[in-house]
Amino acid sequence: MKTIELRNALPSSVFSHEMISALLEKLFSNVNDKISNLVKSGELIRLKKGFYTFSKPYHTKPIDLISVANSLYAPSYVSFDYALSHYGMIPERVCEITSATSKNEKLFETPIGRFSYKEVPIKAYSLGVDWLYDDIEGGRFIATPEKALCDKIRYDRGIGTLTQKSMIEYITYDLRLDITHLLNTDLIEEIANAYRSKNLKTLVLVLQKGKLFV
Repeated sequence: MKTIELRNALPSSVFSHEMISALLEKLFSNVNDKISNLVKSGELIRLKKGFYTFSKPYHTKPIDLISVANSLYAPSYVSFDYALSHYGMIPERVCEITSATSKNEKLFETPIGRFSYKEVPIKAYSLGVDWLYDDIEGGRFIATPEKALCDKIRYDRGIGTLTQKSMIEYITYDLRLDITHLLNTDLIEEIANAYRSKNLKTLVLVLQKGKLFV
């Protein structure tokens, strides 16, 4: 089986050792050696033990980094700066793919990017998470705009406790957040209660007064 044929049979951005082995075991007596040779030749990229993607010459579309992030460490959902950038809410292009997890914090340095995971309490974890699906990548999880903003504020350790005025300044000048549509304040309030966060409750008040919309 040629590598391009293998790529066509595995169209998703990331796939497991089991998935590629199932395709190769009918053709090769030692599947592990074949996979190792594909990695050595640069045709396959090893992201972590048991997970791979194809190298750039075999890409028919950009790698779905959300799918990769979900696969490298589960359970998790993409959030924080990367999700805010994904939604066009912050001007900076974010290189690190930032996620939340209900497990311990984790960091993966891979040939296709840096993937970091912050631990979120169980009570707050499942609130405000969207499930995306398509026939190629399957299902993957990303924070809603509300949850991504809440996660960012909750885990920005340097901001202290904000007043309504300082919250507006933080959102406007520190994050340079671009809020062009109404955010769900009921959801943010639910997340604030789960986090027991004074800052997020302040965010709700500021949003309800319409101080942040452009």
